[in-house]
Amino acid sequence: MNKLVITFAAIGLLIARGALAQGGPLPANATPNIVPLKVQVVISRYQGEKKLSSLPYTLSVNANDRSEMSRMRMGVKVPVMTIAAPIVDGKAMPTGGPIQYQDVGTNIDCYASQGADGRFKVTVSVEDTSVVGEEGTAGASRLPNNPAFRSFSLTNSAMLKDGQSTQFSAATDKVSGEVVKIDVTLTVVK
Repeated sequence: MNKLVITFAAIGLLIARGALAQGGPLPANATPNIVPLKVQVVISRYQGEKKLSSLPYTLSVNANDRSEMSRMRMGVKVPVMTIAAPIVDGKAMPTGGPIQYQDVGTNIDCYASQGADGRFKVTVSVEDTSVVGEEGTAGASRLPNNPAFRSFSLTNSAMLKDGQSTQFSAATDKVSGEVVKIDVTLTVVK
């Protein structure tokens, strides 16, 4: 009986090892090999060929750690009047009305898992909100003396190897014509 149990245990280990070598899922009781990574996310804005801004964010991510997702939150709350103020002589008069706060900033979530070929599946979610100046709202209606906000949201995955970069997305803002590009670079921490 003991030989039978040992034989089945050995077969189970061989199957699990074969699944890992083929890039298959880990068995429920197996411990994943956690690999520390640095993932850089760069959000760039362009008007035509002219680069307007380039904001880099670096996150530490543990690949294969099912319980942890790297999360970064950075921003500020901007006060916004909820009731339009009356305009007198071209200036908004205070109404004493309630003020709401709008979140402005960047939220990034990142998860990574290692494939059998040494590459990593990197999944990144980005939410970016910013205040738009007068020049960025041409053609859009807005209340005088109230800010306008632009937002961008993306979730995407890519297979990357150590030191590799890729452009996750490029999207054009309907109102301003600006192009937002998101580039991601993966580095294995040694």
